[in-house]
Amino acid sequence: MSRGSEAAAPSSARTLLLATGNRGKVAELAELLAPFGLALRSLAEAPGVELPPEGDDYAKNAAAKAAVAARATGLVALGDDSGIEVAALGGAPGPRSARYGGPGLDDAGRAARLLAALAESGSPDRRARFVCVAALATPDGTVSLVHGECHGRILAAPRGAGGFGYDPVFQPEGDDASMAELPAERKNRISHRGRAIAALAPALARAFASNQA
Repeated sequence: MSRGSEAAAPSSARTLLLATGNRGKVAELAELLAPFGLALRSLAEAPGVELPPEGDDYAKNAAAKAAVAARATGLVALGDDSGIEVAALGGAPGPRSARYGGPGLDDAGRAARLLAALAESGSPDRRARFVCVAALATPDGTVSLVHGECHGRILAAPRGAGGFGYDPVFQPEGDDASMAELPAERKNRISHRGRAIAALAPALARAFASNQA
């Protein structure tokens, strides 16, 4: 990387780069990763990094993001790809969740489009799941992949102001609240991303044990 990464190099042994430009995801990952005691950087602090375009495979998307970011910066990098899969829509929008409904829609617009598509399907089946694949990449090219899921149902209308993405229209199994209404501690324990980051703990330990200054 350029001069910016060289300046950060002396303290980079415990620095993890979050390979995302999504502010909501950065905030959530910061909470999930707090127990690991790492210094976190986001792509906002690495403006020279350009992530590859996303395809239709969670694992490939996550691995590509992490690998590109690690190679470009010399830092251990975390990439993830996630989506919501609705049974009545044949598993859509899936890996296309962030692009669902076409360009120009915000989170609320995509959630509204999802509710409209479910209504148009005529199906009474509201089952859905959130899926997350997280990838940890080291500058030497090693990539570790983990998977997390959260099962639940699609609500009739958005509820709650917390979280981001499709959280307001998703009710996890075992809860009366939407994902957007849950306390952060509860959401982080049961969410697809929370479960993926928990599963990533051994890979994080390995990466930073071999990355000591």
